[in-house]
Amino acid sequence: MTTLELEQSTDPGGPGPRKGFLHRHPTLSAAVGCALSFAVFWVVQRLAHVTMIDLMVYRAEGWTARNGGSLYDMVATSAHLPNTYPPFAALLFTPLTLVDVPTMRTLATLGNLLLLVAVVHLSLRLVGRPRRMPRPAAALALSALLIWCEPVWTTLRYGQINLLLAALVLWDLTRKDTNRWAGIGIGIAAGIKLTPALFAVFLAVAGTVRAVQQLRSGAGVRGIRNPWLRQAAVATATFLATALLSALALPRDAQRFWTETVFAADRVGEVEITANQSLRGALARLLHTHDPGSAWLVAAVLATALGLTLAVWALLRGDRAWAAVTCAATALLVSPISWSHHWVWCVPMLILAGSEALHRTGGSARRGWAATAILALLFSSYALWWVPHRWHHHEELHQNTLQLLLSDVYPLAGLALFGAAALRLWRRGGPGGRGARGHGRRPSDDAGAPVSSKA
Repeated sequence: MTTLELEQSTDPGGPGPRKGFLHRHPTLSAAVGCALSFAVFWVVQRLAHVTMIDLMVYRAEGWTARNGGSLYDMVATSAHLPNTYPPFAALLFTPLTLVDVPTMRTLATLGNLLLLVAVVHLSLRLVGRPRRMPRPAAALALSALLIWCEPVWTTLRYGQINLLLAALVLWDLTRKDTNRWAGIGIGIAAGIKLTPALFAVFLAVAGTVRAVQQLRSGAGVRGIRNPWLRQAAVATATFLATALLSALALPRDAQRFWTETVFAADRVGEVEITANQSLRGALARLLHTHDPGSAWLVAAVLATALGLTLAVWALLRGDRAWAAVTCAATALLVSPISWSHHWVWCVPMLILAGSEALHRTGGSARRGWAATAILALLFSSYALWWVPHRWHHHEELHQNTLQLLLSDVYPLAGLALFGAAALRLWRRGGPGGRGARGHGRRPSDDAGAPVSSKA
């Protein structure tokens, strides 16, 4: 049952048969359905003999940090995987060494399942949904479905931390603008893995643009202060605190990471492999080369400029959900390596697409649902794995046109999101033009309503 049906089932004017147990106990019904879906998922993963290989790397990082070894000389598992995260992450991974491996895997799976529900809940807050049913019921119902998306499946398969990072960022972006501590989540996420730092840049740019607008309108020096600049400052300060903490605890590793490892993008893995769903990976496959070189640099600069422009534009208009997912897509596209499981941001993307379709009527609604269905198909079809792919065999360098399309489904989805955001913003007017004030749909107050035009 879809969230739309669940919302409609609570309508007192709806058909009689819908006013049964589901109508009286929507949250309990959704919880049962979610538990069944999660149970099936758990059984399927066990039958697939998942290794949770990245979780084993995290554990090795924790052991190395505890025992005073070199974080950036260590390799873990039979695949000889290196550590690529900032040293702050290793400090957070040390608790993994306090339990045995089977217990660690069980706890990590349970934690990721709870984080999925949290990400769905925060995504619903971001879009101001649902409006006629309890949000926990909608979150549980959607989690039961979204767990089968490839990025989510692969995140749990590897024991990855992507859902944690998304939850930290969404927690910040859905807090009220009066909250002076908003930004801590983004700072911590960036301290664990650098990519979320783009959200702080995005907030800083949006805050600067708003400050300039206020100064031009005669608001005076006090007018330059706004929640976005404060949130960016809190995020930056928190990130610097994580770097300082790791420098104090692991000075040798911190020095090596910030002067050497951070610049070694190829340390993470082969650029051209199908699992790399960034622009750099897509260009490597398209150009049949291990290193797309300047072509990627140009594409990354253009994508960053376009993505941040669209995200800032959306935020200035009060469309925080569009701003958030556009910024996320930008980070995923321009990162040198964006593994398929990094795209757990498909969860808020799909929820936003469905929310937009619910907001429409007639032919526009049908087109919205069609777009949502196509997006869901891209993220749940596992199409990128339909092409030949074997580690160290470089088969991706010899793909035909169809294989290129299949192996680039996530970058294509990200670029399509850019197009949809640009079209929507153009139709509704620029940040200072038609539709800039009072025309954007806003989430409810408990969702951390977007900043008003006076912020």
